[in-house]
Amino acid sequence: MEENQYGRRIRAFRKLKRIQQTEFAKYIGISVTILGRIERGEKIASQEQLQTIADVLQIDINELKGE
Repeated sequence: MEENQYGRRIRAFRKLKRIQQTEFAKYIGISVTILGRIERGEKIASQEQLQTIADVLQIDINELKGE
């Protein structure tokens, strides 16, 4: 999957859960700037970051990956 697809899915799930970007960044331990870059597809999240994101969103990582 393209990296920007991850970002779109992260943003969609975050909004579905009604979590603000600043709050979400704090939960996953990264800056808002980095989260924004990930959501826009400008930065690739590490496997560890993807797992943390999935955990915070309470979804399976495969859902995040679109599998």
